[in-house]
Amino acid sequence: MNDTIKLPEDCTDMGEVRLGVDTTDRQLMELLNRRFGYMRAAARIKTDRNVVRDEARKAQVIENTVADADARGLPSEKIGEIWELLVETSIAYELEEWDRIRA
Repeated sequence: MNDTIKLPEDCTDMGEVRLGVDTTDRQLMELLNRRFGYMRAAARIKTDRNVVRDEARKAQVIENTVADADARGLPSEKIGEIWELLVETSIAYELEEWDRIRA
């Protein structure tokens, strides 16, 4: 993290906590923007629309995330639900991009 925010363990008041959360949310949005950029790249690279949805890959991504969350002591079941929504949203976005590129 950058110098303008404190790490969670160093926060001593709610202003610092809120600044950290807000900054982290912006960083998460930057990462989501990059992730969706990869969806745009996949839509450009895949020549067959029928291969956009890959259930085995979807399951692997969610499994990896749940295991990572569990190892970090985070609520892995709920994070798995978030990733289910993220992956489904990514697939829908990739399909839209695939269609847009080839319209």
